[in-house]
Amino acid sequence: MAVLNEEQTMLRDAAAEWAKDKAPVSALRKVRDSNAPLGYDPAVYSDMAAMGWAGIVVPEAYGGSEFGYLSLGVVLEELGRTLAASPLVSSALGFASVLLIGGSAAQKEAWLPMIASGEAVGTLAIDEGPRHDPLQTALAGTAVGNGYTLNGTKGFVIDGMAADAFVVVARTSGKAGEAEGISLFLVPADAAGFTRTKLSLADSRGAAKVVFADVKVGADALIGPAGKGYEILEPALDRTRAGLAAEMLGTALGAFDMTIAYLKVRVQFGQTLGSFQALQHRAAEMFSELEITRSAVEAALQAIDAGSNDIRELASLAKARANETLHLVSNEMIQMHGGIGVTDAHDAGFYIKRARAVEAAYGNAAYHRERFARLNNI
Repeated sequence: MAVLNEEQTMLRDAAAEWAKDKAPVSALRKVRDSNAPLGYDPAVYSDMAAMGWAGIVVPEAYGGSEFGYLSLGVVLEELGRTLAASPLVSSALGFASVLLIGGSAAQKEAWLPMIASGEAVGTLAIDEGPRHDPLQTALAGTAVGNGYTLNGTKGFVIDGMAADAFVVVARTSGKAGEAEGISLFLVPADAAGFTRTKLSLADSRGAAKVVFADVKVGADALIGPAGKGYEILEPALDRTRAGLAAEMLGTALGAFDMTIAYLKVRVQFGQTLGSFQALQHRAAEMFSELEITRSAVEAALQAIDAGSNDIRELASLAKARANETLHLVSNEMIQMHGGIGVTDAHDAGFYIKRARAVEAAYGNAAYHRERFARLNNI
């Protein structure tokens, strides 16, 4: 377990208290029942931004606190416990990381202050198929005059309905499966020829299908050199994966705590469920997996802050572990709650739905196991 400094400990405690008070699971239920167009309550995200959470990885020069990725992970973990809905991962983590790694001075100055303040939301438009695989990018970026024309579709863009700007992964040369030829473009949501359609997800969070039909952008929309975008995208994705893994750890911990509390009070055959040894063994397995996952997640976040040379391996390890642990704990939550666990009146369903949706985001367990093995020549 990472040793948090005093400021990080205070940040964690504040996030935990705020999440319980302002963003309990009942808040997500309201978002779902109201069919909120963005998949979250903008007022809630404004509160998060007001507390500085949207600017944790943003430098002070752009209105952030530059407090590091472990610090943002601490916040995301606490928000994950209560399933607090927000674009924090897509905007303050993913979008911001791309600009921090490869954005021009003008791009940073235009967008990072608004991202840090919560005034604007950004997101990553990456995948075109049913699975996460950035190298399969086919959306075309064709050089025309002094700019580019974008044509294609992104099928699953997290927080795509809320975003004011998109980092669009396009192919300006090469073929699907190749890193060479991938370019990144910063595209505002009001660009001519850009359309988006809301997608209804099981976890009631926001996503969109976005279409680019002859969307024209200038050369200044390029993030980094043409054809070399993967060198920026990959490290930005690893930061996003590690942060999302922290949120998933929190979700698994929230589900675990709720399950243990139920085992202590539910009586069957004259005894509490927690007194049955078989259930104790299953609870012990969950606890062990949660502790191992915490080690993997914190190692990845610490490596990012330290600029280590094994960030890719650790990010994939963290995401794979978080996927598998959250899958296990959410399943066990339903099983141990029995009949009430499958009713909409109980919160268990919100946890397992969130688990299944987020497991696929930025790479499922199979994707990251394979990537980890390849990076380590296994």
